[in-house]
Amino acid sequence: MLKLHYAPNTVSVATAILLEHIGKDYETIRVDFTKSEQTSYDYLQINPKGRVPALETPSGILTETPAILEYVAPDMVPDDPYAAGTMRELMSYLNGTVHPHHAHKLRGSRWASEEASFEDMRRMVPQRMSDCAAHLEENLPQYPFDAGAFDVVSDPYLYVVLSWMKGDGVQIENYPRLVAFQHRMNTYPSVQAAYEKGML
Repeated sequence: MLKLHYAPNTVSVATAILLEHIGKDYETIRVDFTKSEQTSYDYLQINPKGRVPALETPSGILTETPAILEYVAPDMVPDDPYAAGTMRELMSYLNGTVHPHHAHKLRGSRWASEEASFEDMRRMVPQRMSDCAAHLEENLPQYPFDAGAFDVVSDPYLYVVLSWMKGDGVQIENYPRLVAFQHRMNTYPSVQAAYEKGML
């Protein structure tokens, strides 16, 4: 059985939503960030990066959300090379741009060591995340797949990242396509299950 190491309200929940969506048996193992379990000796044996998610599979351990999502549901990667490429482009943007901007609010020590730098990073988060929301709003209708139909693995990833926006100071209601995507995703039992389990 697959074992998912996750923490609530983190990107690791995207994997749980996808596993629920495809009806795959899995076990969840919560990593308690309030106790710094992600940097404990035992967890570092599972994921030396000290982050979530980590997915234990019969073949070994996978980390990094884009890789895990494709492993979990390879049939939910578009057959068309261009559509597959744009889906991966979206996941790369979430992974390489949006997530780091979000992380500057709480994890400034990854990039600096002075408290004044941390404060400046926190001040920038609403603007940087709003910029990301604007980019996603503009590009969402251009994707060669139906975002929110939940037939591509990027959908739960985008959903979880959007769940951070309000807390990051983004006026999400200013982005009607993103709001519509969220509302559509909210109708899926797999998303509802994540809330019922206290993951989101």
